[in-house]
Amino acid sequence: MLTTLAVLNYRTLRDFVVPLEPLNLITGPNGSGKSNVYKALRLLAETAQGGVVSSLAREGGLASTLWAGPEAGAQSARRRGHAVEGTVRKGPVSLGLGFIGDEFSYSIDLGPAPSTRDDPSAFKLDPHIKGEFVWSGPTPRPSAMLVERRNAMLKSRSDDGEWQVAIEGLSSFDSMLFRSADPRRTPELLTLRDQIRSWRFYDHFRTDAAAPSRLPQIGTHTPVLGHDGSDLAAALQTIREIGDSEALDEAVDDAFPGGRVEVNWHDGYFQVLMHQHGLLRPLKTTELSDGTLRYLLWIAALQSPRPPNLLVLNEPETSLHPDLLAPLGRLIARAARHSQVIVVSHASRLISALESQGCQSFALEKVDGETRVLGQGLGERPAWSWIAR
Repeated sequence: MLTTLAVLNYRTLRDFVVPLEPLNLITGPNGSGKSNVYKALRLLAETAQGGVVSSLAREGGLASTLWAGPEAGAQSARRRGHAVEGTVRKGPVSLGLGFIGDEFSYSIDLGPAPSTRDDPSAFKLDPHIKGEFVWSGPTPRPSAMLVERRNAMLKSRSDDGEWQVAIEGLSSFDSMLFRSADPRRTPELLTLRDQIRSWRFYDHFRTDAAAPSRLPQIGTHTPVLGHDGSDLAAALQTIREIGDSEALDEAVDDAFPGGRVEVNWHDGYFQVLMHQHGLLRPLKTTELSDGTLRYLLWIAALQSPRPPNLLVLNEPETSLHPDLLAPLGRLIARAARHSQVIVVSHASRLISALESQGCQSFALEKVDGETRVLGQGLGERPAWSWIAR
């Protein structure tokens, strides 16, 4: 489980550090930075897939994603009696992402490419990975450090406590989690990479008339619902056969009293049929409302027979009838028994439902362009240290 999330200089998250529990809710008004927290988590996940640099490039590059305000923040300038204006930068240009885990902790430091006149590369705007670090425990003390990467050199600590060079020519665009997970020299990276690769993100399932989830699909065992929901029928049947079939029926009945879901298959093609109270025949997915179909997608995602280490849901209330938000809250709370869950939402009924389930709730606010946790004082902010270059 992650116990702390830290983000430095990413969009509105100038210096963002929050504690995490098994079930977490992030709320706040439009523009407060909720989506930036979600995007930062996705960037962290990309380190294990080898795509963190390309993901930043798709967002417009480092120049477009870096915090655009004063280096120390507007409030810091006001406290010193200065106007909020640009000044000469004192520290390095750095975008940082990191977390503290109950087993391993990790951080990555990204910065601009070195400025050299004779560099012929066409990729000068690509951000460079300046440093990556894995340590045990909450604090990156030298004695707790297990693996460290500074620019192109990667070092790991051996069983006898001595440092050894694992790689000397690591590319500036390759995360060590992606390129250097070795069961012999860097077993910590292998464990951490596999844990991060299990993270799942769900964001706005398609439910339009041409959505893949509405059409019969070839079915195979599907313990993890795809991000677009095209394998909905196979995912539901997998839950029925190797997952918790009783919990599946309870989730459907909780949202649609008297309702029942079955999966019909013929010649390898799977199709969902929805039985509803008062109807003489089941409805196909082509006949379901957007909200009903979306809720079935959430059931398939949250009742996976292969629970992830971390499950991140971005505005799961989209297109759902308000009456479905309380059952959705109970469905999410049940998923938090097996996975750590982070929910980003601004729907008051879902917020109430999750808070009644004992979730940890953060309300975000934007002050002078910077995203902050409402009411977070120094005592509530977890201890976190960024490692110097």
